[in-house]
Amino acid sequence: MLIAGRGGLVIRVFRVKKRFLLLMVIVLMTGFYISRVVAGGIEDRRVSAMSWSVAGRIIAVDPGHGGIDPGSKGNSGVEEEEITLAVSEKLKETLTGAGAVVLMTRESDIDLSDPDGSRLITRKRQDLSRRLALAEKNGADIYLSVHVNCFKSGPREHGAQVFYQPGSEEGKALAESIQAEMIRVLGNTNRKAKAVDYYTTRNSKMPAAIVEVGFISNPKEEKMMLDAEYQRKLAYAMYCGLVKYFAGNATATDNPIDRDGALETFMKNEGQVFDAP
Repeated sequence: MLIAGRGGLVIRVFRVKKRFLLLMVIVLMTGFYISRVVAGGIEDRRVSAMSWSVAGRIIAVDPGHGGIDPGSKGNSGVEEEEITLAVSEKLKETLTGAGAVVLMTRESDIDLSDPDGSRLITRKRQDLSRRLALAEKNGADIYLSVHVNCFKSGPREHGAQVFYQPGSEEGKALAESIQAEMIRVLGNTNRKAKAVDYYTTRNSKMPAAIVEVGFISNPKEEKMMLDAEYQRKLAYAMYCGLVKYFAGNATATDNPIDRDGALETFMKNEGQVFDAP
């Protein structure tokens, strides 16, 4: 009886501990979620406060593919060029709202090559070179090309990732700034910015980055990328990365600063989040 009693006592104690541990896990998870929401809100306010950094900047936004080259195709039948254009249009809307000048390399299902019957690879190279030339001719500060990743042999691969040209310090800074915001805003990728030798980044005369917004070969992520709200989150993440990149590369003005006026304006600012999804 004594042994059984002890056994029963042990079982009861174990059950109490199990409930206590479950409660602690719930409390910790709730606290972690709340802290992330609060931290995210604070970070969005920081971005809003730094939005001046993109005002007046000329930003070339290149929706990847289009025309003769639709890019990869998802299980639903959607083509890469459709997603990249939709996301790029939302990025343009966000950037122009902050005072940036956005130069789109295409605004419909077209390419910039000559329709003369040349081989696909020849026309593709001509298309890419003309997109870059368009950005250079208009004095763009950066070149941002939006793409969708595809990995047919691994449908579980997922997550947005930013690429830059090996050896380009400015390209690296740009890519890492955008990648960090992709991680923060989306909350579904831990990928790192990566140096890869691509035609666009190699031949760009300005800081350039290629943003792969997700994997069209992943059915779940493909569905997300077709959602307008998620597209806005992608655009907002890129916008945040650009704001922080330009803020970090800002130079002092030669004009006299009205410090008292600036302080008064700051104190009156309500600090509303700009275009946060």
